[in-house]
Amino acid sequence: MRFGQLAADRPHLRPNRFGIPEPAGTTVFRARQLDLLLMPLVGFDTAGHRLGMGGGFYDATLAYMRQRRHWRKPRLIGVAFECQRVTALPHDPWDMPLDAVLTEKRLYRFRAGQ
Repeated sequence: MRFGQLAADRPHLRPNRFGIPEPAGTTVFRARQLDLLLMPLVGFDTAGHRLGMGGGFYDATLAYMRQRRHWRKPRLIGVAFECQRVTALPHDPWDMPLDAVLTEKRLYRFRAGQ
């Protein structure tokens, strides 16, 4: 996955090869160039595991982060509704845990010291 800037003064979107609207005519960034990544999800648990749509695109894009122990960039923030929170989700070693999830009720933080 690559990421593009969407500015209020240039809100031009065009469908990509999957039919998903993306910014047109903008600079493209790799995940490691970002400071913060807001991630959609279907569900999340109290340990910071995320249930996505099953494609593995975020996990594959962020795989390089598994080799970092101290400095982690970008911060991974899930965006969800409170009703999407569950006690526990199954997860695999390649799943990238979230740093936090923001719901309409609160901010859940998952990593110690943050």
